[in-house]
Amino acid sequence: MKAASFRSLVLGAACAASLTLAGCVVAPAPYGYYGEPVAVAPPPPQVEYAPPPPVVGWLWIGGYWTWRANRHMWIGGHWEAPRPGHRWVPHEWQRDGRGWRERPGHWDR
Repeated sequence: MKAASFRSLVLGAACAASLTLAGCVVAPAPYGYYGEPVAVAPPPPQVEYAPPPPVVGWLWIGGYWTWRANRHMWIGGHWEAPRPGHRWVPHEWQRDGRGWRERPGHWDR
């Protein structure tokens, strides 16, 4: 086989593979709950006073309770740069048939 023919064959195979793989798009999974259910309900949120933002336009992400080392632990709030086209969904706890489950805060489109 001549070198030019071989190069054409390889180039054609590479183009076909890239077109095939271009259709392989994985949609992100919905943001779910994590961890095992907890029997103890989280305490009420703590009152936080946000300091001035480090940059004008940043968003205050409020603190939340998480479950660590077999107890609820408060994670203090912080400032974060907004993400264009997204909205902030706060951390939450929901009760299900087996106890309390937490869902971390996240940016959503």
